[in-house]
Amino acid sequence: MSMLRSVVLGCGSYLPERVLCNAELARTVDTSDEWIVQRTGIRQRHIAAPCEVTSALAIAAARAALADAKIDPQSIDLIVLATSTPDYTFPATAVTVQATLGITRGAAFDLQAVCSGFVYAMATVDGMLRTGAFKRALVIGAETFSRILNWNDRTTCVLFGDGAGALVVEAQTQPGARTDRGILTTHLRSDGRHRSKLYVDGGPSSTQTVGQVRMEGRAVFKHAVAMITDVVEDAFKVAGITANDIDWFVPHQANKRIIDDSAEKLGIAAEKVVTTVDQHGNTSAASIPLALDVAIKDGRIKRGDLILMEAMGGGFTWGSALVRW
Repeated sequence: MSMLRSVVLGCGSYLPERVLCNAELARTVDTSDEWIVQRTGIRQRHIAAPCEVTSALAIAAARAALADAKIDPQSIDLIVLATSTPDYTFPATAVTVQATLGITRGAAFDLQAVCSGFVYAMATVDGMLRTGAFKRALVIGAETFSRILNWNDRTTCVLFGDGAGALVVEAQTQPGARTDRGILTTHLRSDGRHRSKLYVDGGPSSTQTVGQVRMEGRAVFKHAVAMITDVVEDAFKVAGITANDIDWFVPHQANKRIIDDSAEKLGIAAEKVVTTVDQHGNTSAASIPLALDVAIKDGRIKRGDLILMEAMGGGFTWGSALVRW
């Protein structure tokens, strides 16, 4: 039986020009390139210029995705932007993207699920497109995490970077088979009991400040692999596949050790794992679309490939998305 699927038409990304390498960080905080690489796999990250707000990164990534899809921005009737670092408390950063692109119809809003934000946004867009209420969407992950870091705290400032990635997604009728193109299944979870393990210590209602990132690194690492495995195994079960059927595993780029341990536990071959954390650091909601764009541009991801995405973030939130490219 035929059904509507959310099919990816194009992908784009944007990274700020400034590159901050580990050696430069080591001149201002008690750390070293060896220490950072050994524990995280990160070698460098990009940092937004003082004039670059999150919407600027998101707009650049959206324009790249629209160009890749070869479509007019006016054909977009839905924008969902995943971010934890919006331009303002309100309005949503997504409406700035909408206005700058000249889009005057449809809906645009932000979604906040921290590092899981892009997977949550994919699931949200998929649900909205499949109702028939919307036809074509921009799904964006964009962050300027450098603005909420304590640059004297080596346990957090070495981890994060800035960037944005975007997909153009369209509702298309597909045969309703496992070989369909588009989003095949998504699985989302959260458990607020873990809030204190990864959070920002500020906000409009609580402190009237932006706040800074606070993290219990060992606790996050401890939970990450188990939680990621949970939603991926659910995806395999629903789709009727195994790890052997996956062409590419595109995980949230938080920590190389988490990525490697997750792939090993799931039985995904190392050569199928897309890893960009060494070059980008943890860009939160932007990390998955940034990694997708790298693997598309270097020729790894091709039309028809089966892509597994997963992420875990503060809250805790976590989720997976299985997509036929």
